[in-house]
Amino acid sequence: MLMNQGRISMEKLELLYAKLVFRLNTEKRMSICRKLASLLRNDFTLIDALERLEMIESKNGTKPDEPFAIVMRQWQKNLERGMSFSEATRGWVPQNETLLVTSGNLSNLVIALENVGRVVDGTQRIRRAMTSAIAYPLFLLALTFGIIIMVGLYLVPPLRDVAGTDVVWHGVAASLIWVSDFSIKYWYWFAVGFATLISIIWISLPNWSGRLRVLFDKLPPWNIYKIQMSVGWLMSLSAMVGAGVTIPDAMRMLADNANRYLRSILDRALHFIANGDNLGVALSHTKRRFPDDEIIGDLTIYADMNGFDDNLNQISRDYLDESVRKMEKISSALNSLGILLVSAIIAWVVLGTFQMQDQITAMLS
Repeated sequence: MLMNQGRISMEKLELLYAKLVFRLNTEKRMSICRKLASLLRNDFTLIDALERLEMIESKNGTKPDEPFAIVMRQWQKNLERGMSFSEATRGWVPQNETLLVTSGNLSNLVIALENVGRVVDGTQRIRRAMTSAIAYPLFLLALTFGIIIMVGLYLVPPLRDVAGTDVVWHGVAASLIWVSDFSIKYWYWFAVGFATLISIIWISLPNWSGRLRVLFDKLPPWNIYKIQMSVGWLMSLSAMVGAGVTIPDAMRMLADNANRYLRSILDRALHFIANGDNLGVALSHTKRRFPDDEIIGDLTIYADMNGFDDNLNQISRDYLDESVRKMEKISSALNSLGILLVSAIIAWVVLGTFQMQDQITAMLS
């Protein structure tokens, strides 16, 4: 009995570990996706294709405990129980990928799998651009605050002790003294306030919605987040429409799986679509300027034309490339601003230190 329980627990741990590895290793997961689509395109059944992949991942059965081999076997078992492919893979892949495969059940699984690879590749590109746009400027901002605090705690006090209490500080030196007093008394509040501000901004990105958010979506980092969400939504919509899902159904499915920020936009757009507006007009009526005015205009034109799925696919690809370039420009501007800020702080510290030394020398002489 105890041995059976131990074996069951070990199997559960292996499944949990395999699921974690599979979800985190995006590159390998996309490789599996491409191989599976290729096998299906060459007339393999889904079960046979998974079995072939399981043999590859387990090195012809010599390493059956490899995480990706476990995943392939578990998917086979789920399919043999009568599940659809989207049901069999649910929980093993991120939710947005499951959603795209669900759309594939309505038409062609090969197309759906290819769309997964395209959408994930696009979202990774925009995510890398977003990280580049935010990470270094945030580091420079933290460095600026760190320099100010360190100057107040460690540079100014020794010079102040040499001068004594009778010196009346002037100019930039006086500002260093003020920063020193503030840092000594309140540096921890300053640090907590900075961390709190960053946390509030971070939480607001996926959760804050409403008309006021439209104004903040013009400013970093909200504008960067808006671009990322716009690209992910447009590429997913394009993939689903290309797989045969109607615009209202695709919008509804995406809204159901979106965060609060995106869901508020899609739900409002769905309201106008239900009243007879096409996709572009509906997005315009939300007054959220999502994704942006140019894309809304394109969607308004193409939504009532034949071949909308092809046009939408091209729009999404062009928007991805444009957004990456836009992210790079924002990143460059923020980096330059951050470097300028750090340089200004260093110049202020150097000038203030020289003035303190001059005023100390004048007092002693």
